[in-house]
Amino acid sequence: MNDDQHWMEIALGLARRGQGYVEPNPMVGCVVVRDGELISSGFHERFGGPHAEVHALRDLDAADLTEATLYVTLEPCAHHGKTPPCVDLVLSKRPKRVVVAMQDPFEHVSGKGISRLIQAGIEVTVGVLEAQAKVLNAPYLKRIVCGLPWVIAKWAMTLDGAIASSTGDSKWISNELSRKQVHQLRARVDAIIVGSSTVIADDPLLTARLDSGQVPARRAVRVVLDRRFRIAETCQLVRSARDIPVMIAVDGNALDLLAQKRRLLEDHGVEFLELGPSSSRSVGLELDGILRELARRGATSVLVEGGAGVLGSFFDAGLVDQVECYVAPKVLGGALAHRPVSGIGMEAISKANEFQNVQWESLGGDLHFSGFLASRF
Repeated sequence: MNDDQHWMEIALGLARRGQGYVEPNPMVGCVVVRDGELISSGFHERFGGPHAEVHALRDLDAADLTEATLYVTLEPCAHHGKTPPCVDLVLSKRPKRVVVAMQDPFEHVSGKGISRLIQAGIEVTVGVLEAQAKVLNAPYLKRIVCGLPWVIAKWAMTLDGAIASSTGDSKWISNELSRKQVHQLRARVDAIIVGSSTVIADDPLLTARLDSGQVPARRAVRVVLDRRFRIAETCQLVRSARDIPVMIAVDGNALDLLAQKRRLLEDHGVEFLELGPSSSRSVGLELDGILRELARRGATSVLVEGGAGVLGSFFDAGLVDQVECYVAPKVLGGALAHRPVSGIGMEAISKANEFQNVQWESLGGDLHFSGFLASRF
């Protein structure tokens, strides 16, 4: 690893500290190095707040930077948003050199910040640890390029691939450490999606329950896929909708037939997203439409927690970007145990979904798998 890669790796580590707090903006880290020594650093800490370059540069004079290199994980912005353009600040400080991990694809930036630095006579290097920078901000990049949020599929299962027994019992497959990590994941996404069968069977709250004193970075909207409008008005999601948003995607005809029930849930604060007539070919389009609506509302990452039919539909539609799977050292057995992903599936092993950026970790005996679908990069 050369010096540029070393310092950019530090900047990327700083950027990760903004995860869950800066979305829909990207995570960005910045370090300033002079004579091989770190003299200042910063990261984008929260949405609407100062950017990484501001934190790193505001206490430095131009004299401090005449022989310094600024490392930043994303191209400095060149437009007025919630904050002034970062490239103006960089130009006012005039570092000798700027190293950028990757260009920002956002249309109001997209090379403009880099061009202004070069035009001002500052030496610029682009592409140092670019692959790592793209992985870090994959949800931001997908939303900018595709207009869709990043989709994380999550489930817990036994060694023999069961998410529940033949009677539907599933509490608890994973251990406390695994469940704690899932709550941390919930705390940094913008939406959590489940099917109506999961709500009917488990009556989940779908909130992020963290350790005492910890506050979730985000409050995810709970989204229920409930075409036939089956969930009860007494479920925890409905009863908590005034405090934490709930959206139900439901067939418009079912809403018309159950108008009184609709009014009752709306009185509880539930919002409805009407779906058109159902067909096997329309499922993927419906899910795409729901995701686009969530992105329109600012969602960068969504967590799909099941059940098997919902997860299968997302996989069949090619909408899953990342998987978080928790494997418990247990065997249920039985032909009627529930499996995590159904749907149509693949007809051959050669066509199976494969992963990259794969990580495995042990959580008190459970095995946690994390990976991005290989087709995403």
